[in-house]
Amino acid sequence: MSYVEVEGAKVPIRMWADPASVEDSAMQQLRNVATLPWIKGLAVMPDVHYGKGATVGSVIAMKDAVCPAAVGVDIGCGMSAVRTSLTASDLPEDLSKLRSAIERAIPVGAGMHRDPVDPARLYGFQAGGLDDLWSRFDYIADAVKFRRERAAKQLGTLGQGNHFVELCVDMSDSVWLMLHSGSRNIGKELADHHIGVAQKLSHNQGLVDRDLAVFLAQTAEMDAYRNDLYWAQEYAKYNRAIMMSLFKEVLRREFRKAKVSFEQEISCHHNYVSEERYDGMDLLVTRKGAIRAGSGDFGIIPGSMGTGSYIVKGLGNEKSFNSASHGAGRKMSRTAAKKRFSASDLRAQTEGVECRKDSGVVDEIPAAYKSIEQVIDQQTDLVEVVAKLKQVICIKG
Repeated sequence: MSYVEVEGAKVPIRMWADPASVEDSAMQQLRNVATLPWIKGLAVMPDVHYGKGATVGSVIAMKDAVCPAAVGVDIGCGMSAVRTSLTASDLPEDLSKLRSAIERAIPVGAGMHRDPVDPARLYGFQAGGLDDLWSRFDYIADAVKFRRERAAKQLGTLGQGNHFVELCVDMSDSVWLMLHSGSRNIGKELADHHIGVAQKLSHNQGLVDRDLAVFLAQTAEMDAYRNDLYWAQEYAKYNRAIMMSLFKEVLRREFRKAKVSFEQEISCHHNYVSEERYDGMDLLVTRKGAIRAGSGDFGIIPGSMGTGSYIVKGLGNEKSFNSASHGAGRKMSRTAAKKRFSASDLRAQTEGVECRKDSGVVDEIPAAYKSIEQVIDQQTDLVEVVAKLKQVICIKG
């Protein structure tokens, strides 16, 4: 489909979703964003749903301003995937042992490594920029500097919520590794700190929603936020890269005879800010629950823990600010999902997937998410499908 345009106060709201299908609270958030004095464009992805600060599945382009709550607290959250030389026939019938091996290698939930991962021992990991990342830690906000040891131990860990590690099989029976995570606790604490700073600034006092407080260019507060934002985005990138290396090592150990090899890794943020140029203007583009889909850009659009995911290639549609959806998108809140569904429902909806099936992850049940196939169908002018994957192992915190 092409987009539908909805009237907004300062800019039109371009929607790759049926406005009638979007909950009222999310539509109000979009209208609120469209009132910001600095906004130059707003694009809405088919996985759109209500979020804190700004709507998940939105792309906000502003001139000389950025909204830290719109970026969100999981700065740099995103996806990584890689195709292996294994095929479905190489996998054992019982995948529980393999799942356990992955969980031993990659801490999940609130867990962390006992000691920071030594990048020198990781298979295929390019450690060049990691020293630079830590050399810049002393320049981030003083409020979080006491977290350095924890941040070092959480590098290469999954977290919880909708984050996951998966082993998947595509339509050609090739085995893929896939994972979804962000900047862990250090990113959240940086975000919380800067959101608090922004909300106290005088130019934000008349906004329709205090969560839309922004930083303005050429101010000390903006400089400090962008420094910490870019640091956290890089931390998130390395977090995924280290996890992927640990994941690869598990596969190499478990399938020694197969001598597993790996293709080029695909990696993309979906909660982040980048500097991009549109209509002759240099803009700060915030993708909250959206991936970059410039012409030829590879991306990952996951479904829920029982449905599957898509590898896509961007078509470079500037109407969406070269963006696409970041996943299926929730159609009900976590609280609503827990009230409506049980562990037995989860077991039924994840049949055939080696994963947690207990009440602790009922809020991630597939029925709490939109149809990934429909979400893909709604953005055929944004991306083309390269591969469809179906998970056979799904690990959550």
